[in-house]
Amino acid sequence: MIVPEVTADDVDPILSVAARHRELEQIANAALHLGRLMMECGARIGVVREGIRLVALGLGAESVGVRCGYASIAATVGIGSITVTRMTEVGRHGVDHRLDLVLRRFALELRETGGTAAGLQADLHRLVRETPHHSPWFVALATGLACAAFGRLLGMDWAGFAPVLLAGAVGQLGRRMLLRRGMNHYVMAAIVAFLAGSIGGWGAEILGSGSSEIALTASTLLLVPGVPATNAQMDIMEGYPTVGSARAVAVAMIMVFATAGIWCADALMSTLV
Repeated sequence: MIVPEVTADDVDPILSVAARHRELEQIANAALHLGRLMMECGARIGVVREGIRLVALGLGAESVGVRCGYASIAATVGIGSITVTRMTEVGRHGVDHRLDLVLRRFALELRETGGTAAGLQADLHRLVRETPHHSPWFVALATGLACAAFGRLLGMDWAGFAPVLLAGAVGQLGRRMLLRRGMNHYVMAAIVAFLAGSIGGWGAEILGSGSSEIALTASTLLLVPGVPATNAQMDIMEGYPTVGSARAVAVAMIMVFATAGIWCADALMSTLV
């Protein structure tokens, strides 16, 4: 049996293809890292897709295909006839406009200046770590003030203003604590609605407010998912009905659980008054 001789000319193309695959894999993973962060910050799907595309092209890819789902993102990057497809999971969808804007600017700059996949990963970790955030106590106070202001707009008297402010602040701190402990997002909504509603409604009742029912409802307005609801509409209108519908269902679920918490708080008030 004659074994054909393997020459250097036969090995080099194989090594070249393997090296190109590794390069594309690194590019895809780096681009997906940015896309995952953007989705978790509350960006629209159109923005996420464009961010992934800009990063992949900036890292050297010639073609980019992106598929975005509610819980995962997949990207196919290619150079010439060689392509690689990778997927990553998406964590809990939140709202972080400051980090979202930083990531958008970073993607635009990378497309212009170029870079490496390893450097990109390090930069993303740095941006997440160094992007400043307001103090939790400041956010809680602002949230309580917003709830109280909305209560006034809904017809609540001044006697209920302070209880609703306190209830909104406590609810925001409770929401942050529960989410950091990994509690289910929907169960959290029910617990916070019950807690904030009870504090706001009872506080208004004790202070002699004639609009304790409005105070109870206003105390839970921090749970209204305004950004996800807007994103759901925009995604559907921009041609991404699958993710938009998933976001709409998530919004509906939050409202259902929050309503359950409000109902429990109202029932407790009715039995004790």
